[in-house]
Amino acid sequence: MSNLDLFERAGAAADAVVAAIPEPPRIAVVLGSGLGALADRLADAVVIPYGQIPYFPRPSVAGHGGHLIAGRLAGAGVLILQGRVHYYEGHDLDAVTFPVRVLQCLGVRTLILTAATGGIRPDLRPGALVCLADHLNLIGLNPLRGPNDDRLGTRFPDMTEVYSARLRALALEEAERLGVSLTLGVYACLPGPSYETPAEIRMLRTLGADVVGMSTVPEAIVARHAGMDVLALALVSNAAAGVTGAPITHDEVIAAGRHATPLLAGLIEGVVKRLTEGLTP
Repeated sequence: MSNLDLFERAGAAADAVVAAIPEPPRIAVVLGSGLGALADRLADAVVIPYGQIPYFPRPSVAGHGGHLIAGRLAGAGVLILQGRVHYYEGHDLDAVTFPVRVLQCLGVRTLILTAATGGIRPDLRPGALVCLADHLNLIGLNPLRGPNDDRLGTRFPDMTEVYSARLRALALEEAERLGVSLTLGVYACLPGPSYETPAEIRMLRTLGADVVGMSTVPEAIVARHAGMDVLALALVSNAAAGVTGAPITHDEVIAAGRHATPLLAGLIEGVVKRLTEGLTP
């Protein structure tokens, strides 16, 4: 176990990245289950396996490649985290969100999160894309719990607008331009790894959730603590438990991710290009 604190560990990891990528882009994308193929669209890619970055956690779940990649997407510089680790793998939330801290030390100002989710709303069928407007943190823990390091952010960060209204508007504009259906929704984050029961899905629907998953929310909270602007795009990979009566499998999630990658990639490319060109609303 290292004696370095979180800030120092994140700084050491960032230094290792800068050694390979001297001028890291200021926009980063985290890819969820089955969405790793988006990284294949990068030009001039520099690939760093997570195992080569000090203190970086390594994914153990299928569909999470475990690489940090810098390159150009539609001509715009971007960092991509190809895969993430999850609370349900046995990691604490400090480890789950450590990559976001490293991005903070690298100077990233805009974070685009993606996730495969279960559709709670009946109209959100597999393949639908949802732009998160808010979330319900039902993991039972907060990644900011414990002593606060003022070098990383304020003790009590405001969460009125976790997901940037400016970036949501931009994503909706790009979706319309591309002819991609994109709807706003609320994400419920549960600890997993078991999928939710039909009774839990009924509860989540009553609470106002539109999609459900096991990631994204801890990263979004830490990113806001770090002062980043956050955009989160959720792929509906399956109907949530009880919506159709069919069982849910991880293979289904991975397959849906592969199918939807071109649509999601086009949308992210458009958003990144607009951000780089300074054409945001």
